[in-house]
Amino acid sequence: MADLLCLGEPLVEFNVQPDGSYRRGFGGDVSNVAISAARQGAAVGMISRVGADPFGEDIVNLWQNEGVDTEFAAKIPDQDTGLYFVHHDREGHHFIYRRQGSACSLMTGADIPAAAIADTKMFYASGITIAVSSTLRAATAEAVAIARKASTTVAFDPNLRERLWPLDQARAVTHEIMRDCAIALPGLDDARRLTGLHSPEDIINFYHDLGAAVVALTLGGDGVAVSSGDGISTIPPLDVSVIDATGAGDCFNGIFLSDILRGRRPEDAAETANIGAALSTTGFGAVAPIPFPIDIKKTKETSA
Repeated sequence: MADLLCLGEPLVEFNVQPDGSYRRGFGGDVSNVAISAARQGAAVGMISRVGADPFGEDIVNLWQNEGVDTEFAAKIPDQDTGLYFVHHDREGHHFIYRRQGSACSLMTGADIPAAAIADTKMFYASGITIAVSSTLRAATAEAVAIARKASTTVAFDPNLRERLWPLDQARAVTHEIMRDCAIALPGLDDARRLTGLHSPEDIINFYHDLGAAVVALTLGGDGVAVSSGDGISTIPPLDVSVIDATGAGDCFNGIFLSDILRGRRPEDAAETANIGAALSTTGFGAVAPIPFPIDIKKTKETSA
């Protein structure tokens, strides 16, 4: 039985390299979180759908190789697996998606494993999960309601993609779902757009007021601010040579949640996850550079 069940869409990634070629990899924010948590030793499962095509086969194989349970991740005939492309310039990384009508976007409430969500310790989804399609949005809301009724901890990243839906709709739907969220994992830029607030302190208080007991606000190059209601702890960034920041926030979330499941304090979990997220930016792609505990431990020892 998984301790952490994650609902979201996996994607095949094509990441442009310095020589102009594309390196194939894997992504999808929730899938990245699941793999990050699994690499730390957490018992993780994915609730998802992929096409019964070579891309979907590769994604399911990836999850199984990473130790992510795929009992609730079906391969659907005559449907497609989503794709995305990553380009880089001086302003950072940019995404082009090909996911409309994908197998996961067609999920409904009938695809939600209610008993498994009720029995697990933690359920995770994101703002991208609820933005992909109206049916997946409704399925996510149903999963959150099941988790809340069963006292399963709900963790949520309001990950905003304005190309997927209007900002006003994103605000209303995201805030409503997060009223049932115990662990909020916003990124600063997204949170500013969603809340209309600017300072980390005001944003953290906003999510506490919505109902979150724990808020971990990632600050990009400025580290992370974390609060469990008794003040805010700010953890400085780790100085690394950044190659590709794709999936760094997802890596943070997966490591953070795996540590919370082990019973670690949010401040300690955020410190570990902050290191892991920084290490994940030192290689290309969302999945390949995700660190293992030994990598994080070595970095801690050399940084002490």
